Amino acid sequence: MNTFSRAVLVFAKAPRAGHAKTRLIPLLGEAGAARLQARLCEHTLEQLVQGPWSLELWCAPDCQERFFQHCAQRYGLNLYRQRGEDLGARMSRALDQALARYRQVVIVGTDCPALGPTYVTQAFKALDESCQAVIGPAEDGGYVLLGLSRPEPRLFTDIAWGTAKVYQETRERLAQMDWSWRALEPLWDVDRPADYARLLAAQLLSPI
Repeated sequence: MNTFSRAVLVFAKAPRAGHAKTRLIPLLGEAGAARLQARLCEHTLEQLVQGPWSLELWCAPDCQERFFQHCAQRYGLNLYRQRGEDLGARMSRALDQALARYRQVVIVGTDCPALGPTYVTQAFKALDESCQAVIGPAEDGGYVLLGLSRPEPRLFTDIAWGTAKVYQETRERLAQMDWSWRALEPLWDVDRPADYARLLAAQLLSPI
């Protein structure tokens, strides 16, 4: 039996050198970019682990990575493997599974260091106030958070994942479905050199 009726799913990619934060490799090198990936993931978990919700770590490519095993032990988390051909399929499947166990589910990534417990609490409040969905937009056109109270695969099909169109296309899909939804304050991701400079200026993490 679950202690909480809500869950936060953290979607994380293994911090493998040469495969993590690839757009920052010219600035940080392969090993440095991988270290940044790991630190962003741990920062997200540290921010959210004490909240009034169940916290789950959804791993790619699998749960056997030493880093994910470390996180499970350090933060007391259950690990789940992401499965699906693209990001949309992986999120849809994870939300389907989680919503069979929880009343409300929020999914976040690890690229947004400004995302903390207050932001997630605002998302759950929106779901409590009769919204069927809540989105935390990203300044680059994607989103940093998506919350649902019931599964809906239409939100994850035929979306241009990894582009600046993701948020707009998701908004259009919600309008087509005639869903009640709310947008939170836009936040920023760490993907490019300018984002890394912003991260250092914000002093949310120490330099790599």
